[in-house]
Parts: sequence; structure tokens; C-alpha cells
Amino acid sequence: MRKYELLKPIWHAFTALDLDKSGKVSKSQLKVLSHNLCTVMRIPHDPVALEEHFKHDDQGPVSTQGYMPYLNKFILDKVQDNFDRQDFNRMCWTLCARKNLNRTHLLISDEDAFKIWCIFNFLSEEKYPLAIVTEEIEYFLRKLTEAMGGSWVEERFEDYKLELSIKQQSLSAWELITLVGRGTFSKGMDRQTLSMGITEVFHELILDVFKQGYMMKKGHKRKNWTERWFLLRPDSISYYVSEDLAEKKGDILLDGNCCVESLPDKEGKKCLFYVKCSDKSYEINASDKKRKQEWIQAIQMCLSLLQLGRTVPHRESLQKRRDLRQKQQAEQEELELRMRELQTANENKQHQLEAMRKKLEEAATNAAEEERIRLQTQTEQQDRYRMDLEREKMVRQEMEEQVAQKSSELEQYLQRVHELEDMYHRLEDALEDEKRARQDEETVRRLQARLLEEEAVKRAELEQIHLHQQRAISETEVEKQELRKEGTAKENALQAAMLQLEQLEKERQGALEQYQEVVQKLEDAANNTRTWKHKVAHHEGLVRLVQPGSKGPQKITNWGPAAFTEAELSLRKKDWQERKSQPAENQ
Repeated sequence: MRKYELLKPIWHAFTALDLDKSGKVSKSQLKVLSHNLCTVMRIPHDPVALEEHFKHDDQGPVSTQGYMPYLNKFILDKVQDNFDRQDFNRMCWTLCARKNLNRTHLLISDEDAFKIWCIFNFLSEEKYPLAIVTEEIEYFLRKLTEAMGGSWVEERFEDYKLELSIKQQSLSAWELITLVGRGTFSKGMDRQTLSMGITEVFHELILDVFKQGYMMKKGHKRKNWTERWFLLRPDSISYYVSEDLAEKKGDILLDGNCCVESLPDKEGKKCLFYVKCSDKSYEINASDKKRKQEWIQAIQMCLSLLQLGRTVPHRESLQKRRDLRQKQQAEQEELELRMRELQTANENKQHQLEAMRKKLEEAATNAAEEERIRLQTQTEQQDRYRMDLEREKMVRQEMEEQVAQKSSELEQYLQRVHELEDMYHRLEDALEDEKRARQDEETVRRLQARLLEEEAVKRAELEQIHLHQQRAISETEVEKQELRKEGTAKENALQAAMLQLEQLEKERQGALEQYQEVVQKLEDAANNTRTWKHKVAHHEGLVRLVQPGSKGPQKITNWGPAAFTEAELSLRKKDWQERKSQPAENQ
């Protein structure tokens, strides 16, 4: 966890101890706070260090500036990633909730309020006092509405945003809890639905849970199927006895070498897939095909993030939004600076004109013979300055036009950014389709190889039966009667083997047709990928990415891919039929 993510809950706890809002907290309270922080973060506590740090400030409260160096040196710099972050958050929440949480007319429990508080700390700006801006409020409310299964009403939030802009541009943590807890944007939803929605958003944003739900898992020792509650995180899949997460049964640790693939139906189970790791594989059964595909896609996304070394998507999107806001703020500040410079120049001109007018008025009181000359000079100067004013007015209009043009260019830039993000999403979908098509192709190839192996085994058995029958015919005439009976039985077995061989050939033909369909899907996915990559490259001015070419169908025989030509296969088949008919003629 980054240091600024730890500072936000600690800031709430420190502010709660600042009862008179003076920005200072007594040393005794800081001792308690520091001891609790060290306990929950598993850091050895050194009370002497705190006394030593504030030895020159024994007479009164200790300021935040004085506590920050101690906090950085003796606590935050020693933090390891071996403590429970939820215990840390709950400790800070306990200190600040008793003072700030107003439970009047709230439709949510204290646990839901704590989850909203954690989400606020995640989405708030890295400025103190902490606040969440309008864009992040909309992002949170939109995700909460989707989690509750409702539809987002843009007009209602636009009205609220207008009302919020009149008062302020952001909300505190307690104002956000009040906004959600009073059901302003969840009308028509019961309390249970609202609580479930808050929990789902909390799991995604704070606990980095991509997906969760019940599925069946096959045991490694007893080989029985047991229902478990699965919880997918970026680097692991944990499974519990139930959804209350009270009893964990195990973890599936994910890395860049893991893979997830679909399995055919077996043992009366449908919608099977397995997660293959370096040490073992896990067979899992989903409730339906849709959930199976959702789980496979979610696990594949986690594996892709691990292979690329990227963080979770919602953290990347949060950083992008913050960077964009900083860039817009910098541009706005630059624009305001230029406007202030123009305003200052205009005021200087006005002051000069005012000073000149005073001089002209003083000159009018001089001698009568000089009055005409002075009046003429004044008129000329007024005309000249009037022209300067008109010129200044034109310059101001030009600057206003430039400002309007910059605003228009900014809107066009934002529109291009949205279009580019949409193209990226479509490109990722096309790549995902191509990857699934390749996996289907690999599955069909394996099935075809298995059918060919079974067919080769049956052919070997048939040849053994045929050889044994020839040896039986070459026995003495005395045993001929008995051998005929055995030959009849073996001929029946031969006929059964022939039927099985024909069945295998039909299955092989079906597998070949399925393989052709998968190849066609793969080519369609590759063409779609090339189309979107070409659009993205054209939109960004990049070079066109090289795509893998389509694979042509291979000749599959009983001895492997392209082992013999058609002529060799015909000769072998003819030779086998002749050897098969010879024993029957000898009889």
C-alpha cells in the first residue's frame, strides 16, 4: 500500500482528536494514536522516541506539522505489507466515526457507512482537508446504481451537480455517507439491495475483487465435487465454505505461467473448466454457460495483467482521471494568468489616462493666451488615446476569441480521447475473440489426436486378431472342427471391431468438420482484429501492426498429420483387405 493511502485514514483519526479544530492535538492523545497504529500495523512501538521528538514542546498541544516527521520516520517508513488493512481502516474509522457520523435518517448500517468511508478515501483527492470531486462522485454513484441492478439517470445527477456547484465543488466523507445513506440516488431500492450494492462496489474498489460466486470444485484426494464460494483477486482465487468468508478452504495462486481452459462435459457435470498452475490443476464446474464464460474471461484478464505487470483497471482509470484533471487545472490556471495580465495592462492604461486628464485640467487654469494651445493639445491627446482605447478593445476581443478557440479545442481533444478509448476497448474485444478462437482450435486438435490414437489402437487389435486367426487355420486337421468354432467367434469379434472402426472414422470425420469450423472462426477473429488495429493505427498515426496469418487445414491421417499421401493410404488399405480375405478363402 502506498504511503498516501495510509495517510488518509490517519488524517481522519488525527482530525477527530482535534476537538477545537485548531490543528493541534495533545501529546497524550498522540501517544495513544501512535500506539494503536503500531499495534494494528505490526510495527515495534518506541514510546521513548515520541517523548524525545517532542521534548521541546511539553507545555501545550502538538501541531500536525510536528507530528508528521515523527509519523514518517517511526511508523510509515517501517511499514511492511504484512498487516490487515481492514483492521487498520477500522481502527481509524472507530476514532473518527463517533465524532462525525450523523446517523439521523440514514437507511444504511454502520458497516455500510464504513465501506463508503473506505471508498471515499480511495477516490478522494490527495489534498487536505480530504474531499471528493464531482467527477468521482458521479463515478461512485454510477457504479453503485449498476451494482444494485438499476439504471443511471443522468438528468438527476446533472441537477444535483448544478446544485453542488453553487455551494461547493466537492464533498467530505461524511457528506458522501449522508448523500448515499438517505437514498437520494437509490429511490425505489430497499435497504438490503442498497447494502448489497455498497458491498459489491467496496469489494471491487477496495478489496480488488474482480468476481465472486458459488461454483463446484473437484477435490484432489477424494475426487468428490463440493460447492464453494469463490473470490477472484488479481493474483489469487480463494474459495470458502460460504459467502460469509468465515472459513477459507484454500487459495489458487496465479502467476504469468498459469492458464485457464474450458473442459468438455464429463461425470455428469456440465460447464466445466480448469485452472492450470505450475504445481497442480483445479477442475471447477459453473452453474451455467454464461457464468462459466464470465469466470474464464475474468481469470484470463487477471493473468494478462500479471503477465504485463499492470495494476487493476479501476486504479489505472482513477490515475488517468486525476492526471486529466491536473492537466485541465494547469491549463485553466494558465488561462486565468493571461486574463489577469490583460486586466492589469488595461488598468495601467486607465490609470495613465486618468493622470493625463488631471494634467489637462490643471493646464486649463493657466494663462489665457496659453489656453487655446493647451485645449488643442488636449483634444489631440484625447483623440490619440481614444485610438489607443479602441486598439486595446480590439486586442481584448482578439484575446477573448483566442480563449473561446482554446475552449473549443479542449472540447475536441476530450472528444478525441473518448473516441480513442472506445477504439481501444473494441480492439481489446477483438483480441479476446481471436484468443478464444485459438483456444477452441487447440481443443479440437487435441480431440482429433485422441480419436486418431484410438483408431490406431483398434487397427492394431484387428491385425492381431487376423494374425491369430491365420495361425489357428494352420493347425492340424484333427483340431479343425474346434478351430472352426473359434474362428467363428473371432470372426464375430472381428466384425464388432470393424463396426467400432467405422464408428471411429465417423467421429474422426465429425472432429475434422468441427476443426474446419474453428479454423474459419479463427480467421474471422483475426480479420476483425486486423480491422480494429488498422482503425486504431489510423486514428493515432501509428504504423499498422503485423497480424498472424491464417492457418490452412492440414491433412490428418491415422499415423499423424500428413504422414502419408493419398496413394500410400490407398495401397495400405488394399493390402490390408487382401490379407483379411485370405483366411476366409483358406477355410
